[in-house]
Amino acid sequence: MNDTLKQLVAMSKHLGDPANDYVILGEGNTSALNTDGTFWVKASGHQLSTIGADGFVRVSLARALAILDEDSLDDAGIKARLMEARVDPETGRWPSPNNTIRPSTETVFHALCLSLDDVNFVGHTHATAVNMLTCSNAFDEAFSGRLFPDEIVMCGIAPVLVPYIDPGIPLAREIRSRINAYIDTYAEIPKVILMQNHGLVALGRTAEQVENITAMLVKTARVILGAYSVGGPHFLTPENVDRIHTRPDEVYRRKLLGE
Repeated sequence: MNDTLKQLVAMSKHLGDPANDYVILGEGNTSALNTDGTFWVKASGHQLSTIGADGFVRVSLARALAILDEDSLDDAGIKARLMEARVDPETGRWPSPNNTIRPSTETVFHALCLSLDDVNFVGHTHATAVNMLTCSNAFDEAFSGRLFPDEIVMCGIAPVLVPYIDPGIPLAREIRSRINAYIDTYAEIPKVILMQNHGLVALGRTAEQVENITAMLVKTARVILGAYSVGGPHFLTPENVDRIHTRPDEVYRRKLLGE
């Protein structure tokens, strides 16, 4: 098995472990970048908790990204383009027409994330604790600041917040717009994307980093929920956040934690 795919399978099973309460049934999807202009992404109909190598489809990064700028596609057209973007994992050529394995409907936003500098793995989950907040009227307020140092160390200086958008190409386009704005503001790649009424996306250089970001963001959600029960969150000041984000010892610790 391709080493990247092996790591992706292990990461996906970890994120899908029922004990974590990140996803149930067919929720969530994951992806990983290859070095040849392709990436692996979860195929439709597979569960993260039980997924194996045959639960992933190899896709051309360039072809998936090109779908973002095709304005005239309907649902059937998008499906056709995703099928055309597939690459045979053994030969590197386009698969035969009778190969019916379908990339996830969210393949394009995975391609977008994997096209960012130093992003090699992506994990999208629907953790209950996170969705208690993404599905609430307090969504924007709840994630408007940082609460504790380890949240900053693992999850970055701030998350990207995305309003509810129909999953698929409209969502991928909004994510692109929000990521570009984030980079303009912070001059770095985000680690966390939070989608209203939807879920969490963790972006990492390594599979371990995606697992760690997801775990820490879920803890953050639980802390926020608890804080609201006793008067509301007390966010760190921007100066506090920037200090933790740039301290040499914290930069070193991030490297030890999978970054």
